[in-house]
Amino acid sequence: MSEKSSAESGLPEPWNVRYSKSKKREYFFNPETKQSQWEEPEGTNHEAFIKYLGEHPVRVRCLHLLIKHKDSRRPASHRSENITITKDEAIAELKKFEERLSNEKFEELAKERSDCSSFKRGGDLGWFGKGEMQPSFESAAYKLKVGEVSGIVESDSGVHLIKRVG
Repeated sequence: MSEKSSAESGLPEPWNVRYSKSKKREYFFNPETKQSQWEEPEGTNHEAFIKYLGEHPVRVRCLHLLIKHKDSRRPASHRSENITITKDEAIAELKKFEERLSNEKFEELAKERSDCSSFKRGGDLGWFGKGEMQPSFESAAYKLKVGEVSGIVESDSGVHLIKRVG
């Protein structure tokens, strides 16, 4: 972390915050000493750190609506064993769902059409941290504020609309 980002995060230089998948909680890591700990490092400005976490979360929770196409990494789903539509056709279909969002709940649209098994949960992927999703999906998800919906996002899985809920 640079001095500016260290001051912004409230953490003393060179500490940063990470997320433990096994313990499902944040922890603190010093990249110079390779030391990690659960408690805030000595010298942390707690108020600045809490504000920073609100603006730079270490994990997010999202819903998504996925439409696969024939060039997706796995062109099959609960809806079809062999998906044959093109990427352009998938994008055109997803745009129609994007237009419906102003009048319908995201969860209902995901249940209706998503090619992901998360369709059963209204597209809910649960909480995830950095490095757990495909890069384009993760980048879009972390840029959203809670309640916002992305534009169309392309990944190896297909094309998505993403709604950040946490």
